[in-house]
Amino acid sequence: MESQKKMMVVFGLVAAVFLQIVAAQTAHVVGGSVGWTIPQNGAQEYVTWASGQKFLVGDVLTFNFATNTHDVVEVPKASFDSCSSSNPIGSTITTGPANVTLASAGDHYYICTFGSHCQSGQKLAITVSASATSPGASPSAPTPVSPMPPTSNAPCPPVQAPSPSTKTMGPTASTTPGSTALPPSSSSPNVGAGLLLSLLSLAMGLFF
Repeated sequence: MESQKKMMVVFGLVAAVFLQIVAAQTAHVVGGSVGWTIPQNGAQEYVTWASGQKFLVGDVLTFNFATNTHDVVEVPKASFDSCSSSNPIGSTITTGPANVTLASAGDHYYICTFGSHCQSGQKLAITVSASATSPGASPSAPTPVSPMPPTSNAPCPPVQAPSPSTKTMGPTASTTPGSTALPPSSSSPNVGAGLLLSLLSLAMGLFF
């Protein structure tokens, strides 16, 4: 009976970690309400949409389109610029809606190969980050330290004692609004995977 209780506790912890990992993945519906189609505003439609998103490794792109009217395939940048499907990365997905998992960091490019759909703006370029750290942030350069001037051997003049003052000095530290540092996100799949391995090791220690 005791071993069954321990097993239920371990399975409960494993299930909780699994749900955390799944929740860490964000599903991005490409184009929002527009979906994956020929945009009325041309390629700028998807440029504007992508600029408002934050893509991380493990996230999912959802291309909403009707089967036999559109497709989606990942291509290199040169093929993206020329709207060519001659060098596909992976297979062309012809059944909609299509879910694409972002498995690696870097730039990713997607086009529709139907007719002149790509030339009409049905193409998407995104940048995927490896972690939850905001892209583009770079560490500040260290402030150069000025060398100390050489000390003089001349005697220093006597220092007069400051006169008493009743003025109350206020606090010198100030806080700049909006500069509060946020704690690092713990929703990264790598963190969840590490916790899952720890729990499995604990389970093996309890039963063996």
